[in-house]
Amino acid sequence: MRAPRLPAWTATLTWKAAVFIAVMCCALAALLGILVHVSVTGQTVNDSREKALARLTDVTRLYEAGEPLPRFAGVDPPGLPPSLHALAVRGERGTVVADDRGRPTMWAAGPADGRALAVRLDYTQSAETIDALDRSILGSSVLAIGATLAVGAFAVTRVTRRLHLTAQVARRISAGDLDARVDDPRTKDASRPQDEVATVSGALDTMASSLQRKLQSEQRFTADVAHELRTPLTGLSAAAELLPEGRPSELVRDRVRAMRGLTEDLLEISRLDARNETVDLAVHELGPLAERVVRASGTATEVRVVRDATVETDRRRLERVLGNLIANAHKHGAPPVVLTVDGPVVSVRDHGPGYPAYLLESGPQRFRTESGGKGHGLGLTIAVGQAEVIGAELVFARAADGEGAEARLRLPEYVTLADPAPED
Repeated sequence: MRAPRLPAWTATLTWKAAVFIAVMCCALAALLGILVHVSVTGQTVNDSREKALARLTDVTRLYEAGEPLPRFAGVDPPGLPPSLHALAVRGERGTVVADDRGRPTMWAAGPADGRALAVRLDYTQSAETIDALDRSILGSSVLAIGATLAVGAFAVTRVTRRLHLTAQVARRISAGDLDARVDDPRTKDASRPQDEVATVSGALDTMASSLQRKLQSEQRFTADVAHELRTPLTGLSAAAELLPEGRPSELVRDRVRAMRGLTEDLLEISRLDARNETVDLAVHELGPLAERVVRASGTATEVRVVRDATVETDRRRLERVLGNLIANAHKHGAPPVVLTVDGPVVSVRDHGPGYPAYLLESGPQRFRTESGGKGHGLGLTIAVGQAEVIGAELVFARAADGEGAEARLRLPEYVTLADPAPED
């Protein structure tokens, strides 16, 4: 049987700090309360004991002189605690606090001709003083703990709020928003002392700025290379068309087409990296659109429409995503390749070895393919980028039965508003 799990909020820094502060405050309050209680109680008992012993000395003189004893004294008086009586009979003097007819009493006793000569002193006021002190200690401790918790929670919340802001910025950067910054004011002024949170925030901002510069430099390089390759490739393509027919000319034209495709992919990726793409939204039936993509691909891909759906999307970009998924399935997978439309979800499944582990873990990577695979690894990268532009979710996984790879594209479904009911 599994142990019950604690609520998620118990793992927060605020909760842990509050528990720590509360435990430390309770421990400190208990320690101080015990020390004060012991000290005051000891002082009170000592004062009462000294008074009781002083009375016992006076009463002993009266007893030895044969004079009558006062009301608070007597020989073997009723109510004398047995332990104190036995002590006095053995010839020793002692004191003890005990209950006498419902009232706390300080007894003092000493030897008197083989019996116990005892005096009693009303201890009620001292006991009440100690009780009032204990209540005061308890009340003061509760107030002190409450005030400390309030101040501690305020201080910890300020720190955790800054940590949450730093975490949110880190998540935005991970999602691709390289302009996100914490901008902690403590990092702006070098002369201002910085705490650990400000140090982390400043390090995150510095890392984001450095990463942004490097990525922008890479994007500019990719775009510049693709643009520079376009002109010579156009001339090379025209020259290849002038070659006489034959196997060599076919090889040249095939390589020129591959280079042109790579260049166009690089240009498309550079546009996606710039994140300034605009979408041309329109309402489409997903089933017919998927069938049209398969026909345009010229591949032996089976189309299954389990449940058609209406989606509002950019048709050109959606066709680009599906076309790349189909091309990748035929290039790196094995037949049969099946495209399934089930509501707003389109899946492309093959029966090959499946996606490599790195792709399932962190998504497609540019210019990286399976060992011995063909291609430049940009097709799935473009598919992911275009899916993000149209607001779709693209997931790569192994097929449910463990054979082959499956890519699932979930599109935002178009919902039509019902016509209002006609008025009577």
